[in-house]
Amino acid sequence: MHRLIFLSIFLFFLTANAQASNQQEIEQLLAQKDAPFGVVFEIVEGDDNALQWAIPAVNQYIRQLRARFPDIGLAVVSHGSEQFGLMKDQQKENALVHTAVQSLVASDVPVHVCGTHASWRNKTAADFPNYVNVTPAGPTEIRNYEAMGYVLIEIKKP
Repeated sequence: MHRLIFLSIFLFFLTANAQASNQQEIEQLLAQKDAPFGVVFEIVEGDDNALQWAIPAVNQYIRQLRARFPDIGLAVVSHGSEQFGLMKDQQKENALVHTAVQSLVASDVPVHVCGTHASWRNKTAADFPNYVNVTPAGPTEIRNYEAMGYVLIEIKKP
């Protein structure tokens, strides 16, 4: 019984720390004198519905970063099963997520999904709307951003 209580408390703090950790990373960037060249947000979850919490979190971080550093480069890369929520056939079911992603793209924040992962489910770029950039490989896209000087922030489930 004591182990179950300990495990429950541990999991609670672990979950709370994930969101706090992301916010702490943002606050560390905001405290810098100069902006980093950019920030790339990585979303990789095994939950098909993860974009419903991840995209609002990313939007919040982007608002904070742009308020402090208006010209900072920003990008989002989704390469877990959550990326399939951005497919054309999910536009009605995930309308809020799609609207939020369109808003990101309209504000010069590209949103990428992984073409390799899509291919594992027999999906191609044609299965995603044109506001979603299907990149050959999500991890490679992230490394490319990092090579340009972007800071990586891995979005964790709250």
